[in-house]
Amino acid sequence: MPAVTADTLTLPRIGAAGPGDTERPVRSITTGPRGYEGEGFPVVRAFAGVSAADLDPFVHMDQMGEVEYQPGEPRGTDWHPHRGFETVTYMIDGKFAHQDSHGGGGLITDGATQWMTAGSGILHIETPPAELVESGGVFHGIQLWVNLPKSDKFAPPRYQAIDGDDAALLASSDGGALVRIIAGEIDGHRGPGITHTPITLAHVTIAHGARLDVPWRRDFNALVYVLSGSGYVGPVAHPVRSGQLAVLGPGDRITVGAPREAIDVLLLGGRPIREPVFHYGPFVMNSRAELVEALQDYQAGKFGTIPPNALMPHHGGGTI
Repeated sequence: MPAVTADTLTLPRIGAAGPGDTERPVRSITTGPRGYEGEGFPVVRAFAGVSAADLDPFVHMDQMGEVEYQPGEPRGTDWHPHRGFETVTYMIDGKFAHQDSHGGGGLITDGATQWMTAGSGILHIETPPAELVESGGVFHGIQLWVNLPKSDKFAPPRYQAIDGDDAALLASSDGGALVRIIAGEIDGHRGPGITHTPITLAHVTIAHGARLDVPWRRDFNALVYVLSGSGYVGPVAHPVRSGQLAVLGPGDRITVGAPREAIDVLLLGGRPIREPVFHYGPFVMNSRAELVEALQDYQAGKFGTIPPNALMPHHGGGTI
């Protein structure tokens, strides 16, 4: 159950399509494989099998959970480096603690988003807080990697903490869908996230029997990822279900329906950067030489240092 909810009857409604607007067609639908990240938390690799050109300006996305942890089971990551992109951690349910080598950090919980610009280089950790490890509980979120253009690859690291209540809230024209805008703009309403690369990111809950019809910038690509439930996407109602990603073609609007059950989706898109991408582990650069430089700089301690009394993974007394 998403943490941020609202009465859609009291929210601004998304405007109807214009006479010349076209729905974006579905170009592909892929199913993300399941795996494990960090110290062993379950993820769905949402972008697996999709071409880099279709994803641009995005690089990678994991759906973390949804899982109900028993006491002692929650896991996160240890300290690790990043350079050349932005990480976006959106917690739908549960808690994640974050700290980085440039003074950023805090608790990401129940609908909040951590937007970290790695830029020139940063060390950070994301891990469940000790109390969640000891008690167990629901854990469900998204980590998205947003590429930076060459001109911003070495931007100073930056941290944004976006509370769940900060998201801009809209309702579909039929009142059956709640749209939470985290970054970018939809129908004249703007989310709080500040981005180097122009993008839009929104989490939408569509009630059983409802339909979302939302305007989308023509110069952005368009992706629909299903977090839970099942429904359809596009003008010919391609069926989609949990763990699947729909890549859409050109057009003016995105349509998603929920004829059989409620469905939760992420809408994401941005202006393609169209630059070479060399991606190795936690580094996203424009050339192989820059990847080698990133690794050397990390080993030389140029990404900062782990602070004194740093946050560390907590391992509870439960069994795994």
